[in-house]
Amino acid sequence: MFALVLYYSRSGATREMARRIARGIEETGIEARLRTVPEVSATPEAVAPAVPDEGAPYVTTDDLRDCAGLALGSPTRFGNMAAPMKHFIDTTSGLWLNGALIDKPACVFTSSSSLHGGQESTLLTMALPLLHHGMLFLGLPYSAPELATTRSGGTPYGVTHVAGVDSDRPLSEEEQALCLAQGRRLGETIRKLDPAR
Repeated sequence: MFALVLYYSRSGATREMARRIARGIEETGIEARLRTVPEVSATPEAVAPAVPDEGAPYVTTDDLRDCAGLALGSPTRFGNMAAPMKHFIDTTSGLWLNGALIDKPACVFTSSSSLHGGQESTLLTMALPLLHHGMLFLGLPYSAPELATTRSGGTPYGVTHVAGVDSDRPLSEEEQALCLAQGRRLGETIRKLDPAR
């Protein structure tokens, strides 16, 4: 049994969030598998390498089918998820037809350059395909005290990060704590849904 932490990251901020969410999941005794998606290109001949140069391996639909829960992360692109993540999500209709993701818990996370860069709309639009798959959407409750005090990222829809206009701002203490809290919530929910664990 494992939770899939699936992300796309260009500058590294979303990848760092994914690592911290994975750490929170593993604090609950659930394995966390980090996976990413390849770039998409406007050039038809462009092909991504079979294995990424760095970071997590590329995701497969089997990873998604076999997971017990999902944390889905993408940087914000004009108030929406990045094209590489959307491209992968669009390939999952076979899982939808089979109902493979029904009743599995899921959460979302994002990073943007500015506080008002479309983080909440990105989280909400990332949740839509998960709801279509029948997944159980987990927000981030205010029982995480940092959610009420953060001056950087964080929303009740999922953890966020404000990376700065040069994408060089590290995760704040509050953002780090919220990543761990979101991972723990996903792991704890997986355990509650499978009492035999």
